[in-house]
Amino acid sequence: MAFDFILMLTENDRTIPDARARIDEALEGGVRNIGFKDVGLPFSELKGLAEAIRAAGGRSYLEVVSLDEESELASARAAVDLDVDCLLGGTRPQAVTTVTRDHPLRYYPFCGSITGHPSVLEGPVEAIVDSAKRLADLEHVHGLDLLAYRFAGDVPELMRAVCGAIGKPVIMAGSIDSETRITAAAEAGAAGFTVGTAALAGAFPAEGPGFAAQVRAILGFTTRARMRSTAPRRIALAAHDTRKAHLRAWVSRHAAALEGHRLVCTGGTGQMIAEAAPQLSLRRLQRGSRGGDQQLGAMIATGELDAVIFFADPTVPHGGEADLQALTRLAVLHDTPLALGPSAADMIATALLVSPQG
Repeated sequence: MAFDFILMLTENDRTIPDARARIDEALEGGVRNIGFKDVGLPFSELKGLAEAIRAAGGRSYLEVVSLDEESELASARAAVDLDVDCLLGGTRPQAVTTVTRDHPLRYYPFCGSITGHPSVLEGPVEAIVDSAKRLADLEHVHGLDLLAYRFAGDVPELMRAVCGAIGKPVIMAGSIDSETRITAAAEAGAAGFTVGTAALAGAFPAEGPGFAAQVRAILGFTTRARMRSTAPRRIALAAHDTRKAHLRAWVSRHAAALEGHRLVCTGGTGQMIAEAAPQLSLRRLQRGSRGGDQQLGAMIATGELDAVIFFADPTVPHGGEADLQALTRLAVLHDTPLALGPSAADMIATALLVSPQG
């Protein structure tokens, strides 16, 4: 995630009765990440929501608000049956992951002590951070859901502390109802945030009336906040053999901006970049001929990459042409930015690698 807005079709921690009708308005507003809770509508209608989001090319989220283990496990099974992309919330990951570990969904449980309905986050910052660390260490936990603005203390401090303590993405949830709070989440290092009740209530200043206008306004605030985001970007780098020198030159030119971000490379490209810019954080996969391109494709499919930069040479035949076509297909399918040459890569760098402004 490169600081994304997740629209929740919820109000007061319940899926709204007219959620299916609202999806079309949400899509008209331009949002792609859409979620709902596991309470408020019968399962058959929740399934219709998930299918409608998927049919529109969106990414679906289910947020758990269950307060007991039996209900939470039922919610996890529902997430699997609904085939959502992400499961948010819940407080019993050891139990939930027995259900979700063999499913492709991404799981983001709540950290800290969660009580009540609507839910609130309790405890000192230190205890919440300790909880976040323990959860992030679990194999089948892919990130965390933090009820930041349901916390009675210093919220910016809490968000910075949690984001700084773990290496997995953190989504901010609960009572985000202003551009100020969106920006604070970005500056703290969040990977994304959810808005539900506030958008339905028309809490954000928009250019016109209606739900779609609220969505467009929040997306505009998100774009501005992204320019101040401190979250590391996850960028894949690869190149055909005849374009590796071009990619090395591009990396050298952008090396300062790439510092602090997480680069993923196929084997030969990774070796080249490690030698050219040893200060960069680099994860090497297999060489392209040994499955590295397929590994990149899997990371696109699971939402683990913010962008892919693949310097391609269309003038000579390549054994990996089918692999590049598969990567291109997956990037389009999962709405992941893809650059096949230096100019497009420069645009990605401008959009994603900006330095947070003071």
